[in-house]
Amino acid sequence: MKYHKIQTVFKRDPDTKFKTLIEGSYSLPEFEYLANNIWTFTEKVDGTNIRVMFDGEKIFFGGKTDRAQTPAFLIARLTDLFEPQIKMFKELFADGVCLYGEGYGAKIQKGGGNYRQDQSFVLFDVMVGNWWLRRRDVHDIAIKLGIDVVPVIGTGTLSAMVELARRGFKSTWGDFTAEGIVARPLVELQSRNGNRVITKIKYKDFPSEHR
Repeated sequence: MKYHKIQTVFKRDPDTKFKTLIEGSYSLPEFEYLANNIWTFTEKVDGTNIRVMFDGEKIFFGGKTDRAQTPAFLIARLTDLFEPQIKMFKELFADGVCLYGEGYGAKIQKGGGNYRQDQSFVLFDVMVGNWWLRRRDVHDIAIKLGIDVVPVIGTGTLSAMVELARRGFKSTWGDFTAEGIVARPLVELQSRNGNRVITKIKYKDFPSEHR
């Protein structure tokens, strides 16, 4: 299953060709309703979407969609990371699993070398059957598989998330400004149409304040 779109917390302004946000105008009613609840913030990594799929016997790799092209050098790195873990996959996920993450590092997106000089995979979500795993379980799986996981950088309201992204903060990976934040409610929730309640904001969403 391809990874769903994550909506930015506020609507984008058509008067600026959608380059800026209309602050206070939430893009989904669920965000407005839950704005003052506590959310978990993870650092958003600037990479390329990768799916690591296991069907109970074999491991397969895919991009954000089935048509997305993944660079050969990244496929080689993913193979080195995950093929030696096939026994662990069978122990943990006898009925299959999909790991969602980012391929990141040098040659992947502009500034990818800020994260690392080679390429690797960083995990941000895990789906088993129709279940999204809890954050602590995602971290536990990353430890067992010996892979990176997106760091939790804090908790707070959506206003706190916006202010943190507006100011900018140092990336967990080094002395550069993080791309942004992905936020999830402390308890996994879904909207009326079955979509996950999850949002994001980027440092570059506030260009006029960083001149």
